[in-house]
Amino acid sequence: MLDLLELHKYFICKHLRPGDNAVDFTMGNGHDTEFLCRTVGESGHVWAFDIQRQAVESTAANLAASGCPQVYTLINDSHHNVKKYVDVPIKAGMFNLGYLPGGDKRITTLRTTTMPAVEAALDLLAPDGILCIAVYPGHAEGEAEGKMLAEYLSTLPRWQLCATQIRILNSPTSPYFIIVERKADV
Repeated sequence: MLDLLELHKYFICKHLRPGDNAVDFTMGNGHDTEFLCRTVGESGHVWAFDIQRQAVESTAANLAASGCPQVYTLINDSHHNVKKYVDVPIKAGMFNLGYLPGGDKRITTLRTTTMPAVEAALDLLAPDGILCIAVYPGHAEGEAEGKMLAEYLSTLPRWQLCATQIRILNSPTSPYFIIVERKADV
């Protein structure tokens, strides 16, 4: 069976190298943050965002316990404020929309902040960079976020960016993801 999280990482690794910059736009418990840190290595940097203090504390503890290289900045703020903190091109960005695993399911990402966060991420995306956006349509806001992103991303100029959706067709409420790749020669 297809493992969407492993596929997510596969695509990221096609673009992200040691020394690069990356952003985890939805920190959660820090698993994507750790993956990005290990991929950029000692000479790269990762910024990770979450609005919930619980996520920042959980991520800090998980990163310390795992012996992850300390090449990260954990930010307790909304992902749509990324440009207040990141002013360099990024080679990769990861979004895991929805709610904090193990947290309050009433607190989710919202279209009102996800759209500006994705737009900012696209502005920061370096040539040959990638964004991976995991969408969780099993709840109303997640389904609406996915539709909104598909509509917006389908309008991007194909000569500059390629937006692809990967989805399990016979399971419509299962998570799926969207990758957006910036061409290397742009």
